[in-house]
Amino acid sequence: MLVEHIEIKGRTLLNVPGYDKPVEFGVLTSFAYPLEGELGEIVVATTRVETMLGDTAIAIHPDDPRYNHLHGKYAIHPFNGRKLPIVCDATLVDPKFGSGTVKITPAHDRNDFEVCRGHDLESINIFTDDREINSSGGLEFAGMPRFKAREAVIEALKKKEHYCSYKVFIEVLKVMRCV
Repeated sequence: MLVEHIEIKGRTLLNVPGYDKPVEFGVLTSFAYPLEGELGEIVVATTRVETMLGDTAIAIHPDDPRYNHLHGKYAIHPFNGRKLPIVCDATLVDPKFGSGTVKITPAHDRNDFEVCRGHDLESINIFTDDREINSSGGLEFAGMPRFKAREAVIEALKKKEHYCSYKVFIEVLKVMRCV
């Protein structure tokens, strides 16, 4: 299978092999992770919400006063109860972008993998070789093709009242697409 690297700006619908309808790219989905100890919640934004199934941490900027009280605390994964450490990272996190936080999914993002190594975090692969969610992604989603899982994760976040918003991503986004 040939992989094409393209750049998109804004909301873009792309045909993806194996899907009946075009898949939406170029949008940020924001959702909240509850914090341990009834400290409230922390909001993250992502263009690949389905990868939250493999999140193992949340990064904040060490100098961001909005999150000083969260240094060394934990968020709780809404689908599996996994404790996600809140780590400080001045390289990856831009406090002026999105919510000023970054969800860390080491098995599916190169930058997140570097954060993982620096903080001794777990790396959880949630995809099969056929791009379906595996059992590590949770039984509720296991066996779903990636982009169908994206829709299912959003619906499940809405049911749990953790879904926050959907916003067009105005920066250039690099996308790999099988053709």
